[in-house]
Amino acid sequence: MRIVLGSDHAGFEMKQDLLALVRGLGHEVLDVGTDSTAAVDYPDFAEAVGTAVRNRQADRGILICGSGVGASVAANKIPGIRAGLCHDSYSARQGVEHDDMNILVLGSRVIASELARDLVRIFLAATFSGEERHVRRLTKIRSLESKFWRA
Repeated sequence: MRIVLGSDHAGFEMKQDLLALVRGLGHEVLDVGTDSTAAVDYPDFAEAVGTAVRNRQADRGILICGSGVGASVAANKIPGIRAGLCHDSYSARQGVEHDDMNILVLGSRVIASELARDLVRIFLAATFSGEERHVRRLTKIRSLESKFWRA
């Protein structure tokens, strides 16, 4: 898979660790920044990750900020993006299997790096179930997007 990773300054160190992990798992990686711990604004990187997924430059994304909340909120403003803030293995797997989550969001100040690595492995290994009830729900989400967000 092609995986895009992005973070703000708070997530920079975790992103560096996860870049190596994702490459080691055999995925193609696109790093959209940031490139240091100098203060930056998380919406810029949420947009970069979300746009790469939306435009099919990447199959999935991983986005990191301090809490994960702001990056999640920002990424979900992009039509077609289903970003989930996950700090447990059940949500990282179920978010893909049931909700076709295409961006995993992590809070670098909330979870330890080993848990982050586990969540990334789980997220990347999971597949959307395609069950009728989940497809029906995603159709309703797309309807909300088209109702409120004109692309």
